Amino acid sequence: MGYNKYMKEALREAEIAGSLGEVPIGAVIVRDGEIIARGHNLTETTHDPTAHAEMIAIRQAAQKLGGWRLPGCEMYVTCEPCTMCAGALVWSRMEKLHIATMDPKAGACGSVYDVVRDRRLNHCVEVETGMMAEEASTLLKSFFSELRAKRKNNRRTR
Repeated sequence: MGYNKYMKEALREAEIAGSLGEVPIGAVIVRDGEIIARGHNLTETTHDPTAHAEMIAIRQAAQKLGGWRLPGCEMYVTCEPCTMCAGALVWSRMEKLHIATMDPKAGACGSVYDVVRDRRLNHCVEVETGMMAEEASTLLKSFFSELRAKRKNNRRTR
């Protein structure tokens, strides 16, 4: 089995987020070929601005490994992490980051900023992009298209 199986699991997490009315982003963390943590966006559900898929997965992995450093770990995430999540990836010493689709408006791993590869910081994360990008992008576009349609309908019924 290839690395796509891990991104497929991240996409499953994203679908869970979408079914909850959350922005459909999912993440999994892999170490030694085993998924050790999972996360999907829960910011609306928990009323917590830090409840991004990446943050949830990082917390879960740290708990499982018994420390805040995550050596030998790789994250698979459906959308490019924001500055908060990129900082957490650096701080946790994530080894590699696999991103399905980039975020040209708020991405901090190569689009708007490149926090994870900034040599001025104490750690750099290796980045791979484009794995299952079409699937992840379609999921996000569908979610936001439906959200805009709902908002438009709500304005009409007022």
